[in-house]
Amino acid sequence: MTKKFFGTDGVRGRVGEYPITPEFIMHLGYSAGKVIAAADWHLSRDENPGVLIGKDTRISGYLLESALQAGLIAAGVDVYLAGPIPTPAVAYLTRALRLQAGIVISASHNPFEDNGIKFFSSHGNKLEDKVEFAIEAGLENPIVTMPSMKLGKAKRIDDAAGRYIEFCKNSFPSDLNLRGLKLVVDCAHGASYHTAPHVFHELGADVVSIGVEPDGKNINDGYGATATANLQEAVKSHNADFGIALDGDGDRLMMVGSDGRLYDGDHILYVIAKHRHMMGTLKGGVVGTSMTNLAFENKMMEMGIPFTRSKVGDRYVMEKMLQEGSQLGGENSGHIICLDRHTTGDGIVAALQVLHAACVDKRILSQSASDLMLYPQVLLNVTITKGVDCSSHNLIQEVVAAAGAEFNGRGRVLLRPSGTEPVLRIMVEGEDDQRVRYWADTIAQVVREVTQALPPGVM
Repeated sequence: MTKKFFGTDGVRGRVGEYPITPEFIMHLGYSAGKVIAAADWHLSRDENPGVLIGKDTRISGYLLESALQAGLIAAGVDVYLAGPIPTPAVAYLTRALRLQAGIVISASHNPFEDNGIKFFSSHGNKLEDKVEFAIEAGLENPIVTMPSMKLGKAKRIDDAAGRYIEFCKNSFPSDLNLRGLKLVVDCAHGASYHTAPHVFHELGADVVSIGVEPDGKNINDGYGATATANLQEAVKSHNADFGIALDGDGDRLMMVGSDGRLYDGDHILYVIAKHRHMMGTLKGGVVGTSMTNLAFENKMMEMGIPFTRSKVGDRYVMEKMLQEGSQLGGENSGHIICLDRHTTGDGIVAALQVLHAACVDKRILSQSASDLMLYPQVLLNVTITKGVDCSSHNLIQEVVAAAGAEFNGRGRVLLRPSGTEPVLRIMVEGEDDQRVRYWADTIAQVVREVTQALPPGVM
């Protein structure tokens, strides 16, 4: 079965364009509310199920919050409004307040014109597929408002940010502090603007904050994990020890060393895994994705750390971690999951794990990550006709096989259709940058020729 609206991270799109319209979002809230209300929560007869709603700083959050709230209340669900807080804060507070679900209004690293809805279970995890299917099925039914006696109510959570700040601080060892460290913290003008700087400051660091002036329209605009140039310059100009870049909803992390060099999710995951392995605290193996650099996998092998790949998407990383009994996993895009600290990816918590390693090992980021030399990696997107299966065409298989034969285990080719766009993502990596680029361009050209020559669905 294929979901119609839910992608790998909820429902997302351009505001005002279906499905991100007030009418649909209200219906989505109603359907989700009915699914939640139908579950066996062991609530008293007069007690409604409760759902927490948090959002990032997009101006459209006001619109979608009201629509979502109306749908949930019509379904007989009590709503707890947390205001602008990071996505992982919603996961934490849903558990802490013993609520039945958490909802985030955010489009993560996308521009402000986009927005979306993603859900957490009562345990602080992304929803299982069967629950998302049930919500989609409910969208076929009309909204039938509950009798007035059974309508939900709304309440604002005034201390949401403060509770989350304390949670993050508690993920850092109580016998350590960050005194003597100077950090530049970039919050992407997003949901972490009033939490992340406080976490690091209250742990003792000298904090320079950037990207902390949201106006509803500047989220991710030139700042944050997907636009790190300003952070890199600020780290050098302030002579800082580390730079920390979060994305718009606070679940992604990129870091910058004192020399201004950028470190991605593979580097961050490596530093945490290596430190825990040396300290004997790494339980289970490490989970990456199909996009995790081959050099990372080789390093895990050298250290004797089991390594497993999942599909791209933090929900799939989580699924694989639970299957493998791993506590550590992540993506090169910056989603880092430390299951012994949180139930979901958390940029602040992940940064604290890197800083923990720095405090204990007395090493700066460039030293901690110096022995992980990532292979050159080229990622190209080729537009394809919707419904065309590129993976089974003989010419495409032949050119991919030729590249694989040349790499001979010292490189990889990955073809992956996008889940949100009519494009095929072509990833090639290996030790030789020129050969990597050659094969990426060659494969992309073959894909273009094949897809242009055949009608939709014919392969």
